[in-house]
Amino acid sequence: MHVDPLPNSAAKAANGSENDRLTGYHYFVFLIAALGWLFDTMDQQLFLLARNPAIRDLLNAGPTDPRIDTYSGFVTMIFMMGWAIGGLGFGILGDRIGRAKTMMLTILVYSLFTGLSALSLSVWDFAAYRFLTGLGVGGEFAVGVALVAEVMPERIRPFALGWLQALSAIGNVTAAVISLYLGFLQRQGYFGGSGDLSAWQIMFLVGALPAFLTVLIMRRLKEPERWKAVATEEAVEKQLGSLKELFGTPRWRRNAIVGMLLGFAGVVGLWGIGFFSFELIRSVLRKPLVAEVRSPKTDEEDLAFARVAVQSSENLKQGSARLRPIALLNPDARIIYKTALYLSEKKKPVSAASVRATLDNPEVMAGILKDEDRSGHKPLDALKKLLPSGRKFEKLESEDSRIATIEKRNAEIEGDLTFWAGIGSIVLNVGAFFGIHFFSILAHLTGRRPAFAISFVLALLSTASTFWFLRDFSDVFWMIPFMGFCQLALFGGYAIYFPELFPTRLRSTGTSFCYNVGRFVAAIGPLTMGQLAGVVFSGPDRLRYAGVTMCAFFLIGLFALPFAPETKGKPLPE
Repeated sequence: MHVDPLPNSAAKAANGSENDRLTGYHYFVFLIAALGWLFDTMDQQLFLLARNPAIRDLLNAGPTDPRIDTYSGFVTMIFMMGWAIGGLGFGILGDRIGRAKTMMLTILVYSLFTGLSALSLSVWDFAAYRFLTGLGVGGEFAVGVALVAEVMPERIRPFALGWLQALSAIGNVTAAVISLYLGFLQRQGYFGGSGDLSAWQIMFLVGALPAFLTVLIMRRLKEPERWKAVATEEAVEKQLGSLKELFGTPRWRRNAIVGMLLGFAGVVGLWGIGFFSFELIRSVLRKPLVAEVRSPKTDEEDLAFARVAVQSSENLKQGSARLRPIALLNPDARIIYKTALYLSEKKKPVSAASVRATLDNPEVMAGILKDEDRSGHKPLDALKKLLPSGRKFEKLESEDSRIATIEKRNAEIEGDLTFWAGIGSIVLNVGAFFGIHFFSILAHLTGRRPAFAISFVLALLSTASTFWFLRDFSDVFWMIPFMGFCQLALFGGYAIYFPELFPTRLRSTGTSFCYNVGRFVAAIGPLTMGQLAGVVFSGPDRLRYAGVTMCAFFLIGLFALPFAPETKGKPLPE
């Protein structure tokens, strides 16, 4: 069955009914809601693309440090908790004060704190900014879909909501294009020097731009007539956005719990597994990219830098100010350098003798190098060759050109990885765009429940296969978009289905509960993924093991479906 794009197809579906014809204002409402959700998803994707580079810099850690996976899961969990709390709070507010006013507030909140994320000085204030950003991000979806559902003509509504969710992929692609451009600039040496803004900081500053959208909202957007009619009835007004009524009425309570479980399964699948595919892409591509720029000459440069840096605390301090991150040094040089940094942090003297003695202490080295793969590396032997007794060494100032070379090499590799993470995001969201449309058509043909059942099975199989089998550069271009198609199809279902479960006076609150309280519970997903990848599993494939294990969460959605009401062909409840 062919379904034309909204809104013409939806208008034709109305069979010429006067009430189903679209006006200019219908288009305007759809545009504003779509832009609000588009910028919302752009913010989410910018966070995902910038998350690991930001945490790595804030920890001053190397890209293979398992702390990055652990803190990434933690920060994402904090972000999703803010999302859930803000979603529920703004969802209730949307029922009580109106959809348009609440949408304006949510956009202002997530824009402001996205920009402030660029000013983070540690993982902890970064997490705080992400929590506050999440408050606004969470509220926008519920009021946006409630607004579109109530303004659009009845038979056009499912198509409009499907397109609203599908256009969110454009926001994700926009974030990916920003990542690509910044990755290109980073490779050209525009970022990474002392005092420069990092690419991840610029991403968050760009994410602050949607605040300008609030000007349009204030000027023209009106509250839906359906909401105004309910809000002016004094007997009903007290029940607007009432959690007591939502859970006190058996029908709405069942719908809320079932919807929350459906949302929980999909959100964990996307945020706790699917969006970690960008780190999978980085891990797959890092090795060949590093191999391209390394040679015996670069090994000598790295070791020579380490030799000079460990001669004194002063030399080490100068080197630390220049090299960030240090992870792309030769492995022997990196271990020598990190050992010297450890001595400096412990307020111990840094010298050739102290570094030698520490390298020869297995207990101390086990703590220093818990994130290092030391197989085949003998830093103590390398240090002995570099530091023969009685030899004089140049000062670090004379090593400026060598450090500049190392900085340039680091920037090139990190720029390439940022670029390809952006490509991964684009192809995932191209798949998502078509997946959301797939759900809209499938739900129209078979009903909401069968469409969800098929989508959950496809999401589980595609995600597990991607994390287990993606090994080569070419795999990115077919595995990632197929996974995006299957995972994001579920979110097309949420946009269509959740508003159909609740009456006008509870629509924003109920939709928000399903999508955002489900997300609050789902916040354990990224934390669990981070713990599995950073603590439970070990070795180079730890992210793969964690991803496949996490796919079990999709089964929760399947188990909830028998209790879900079928809403195909039915009007919005009142």
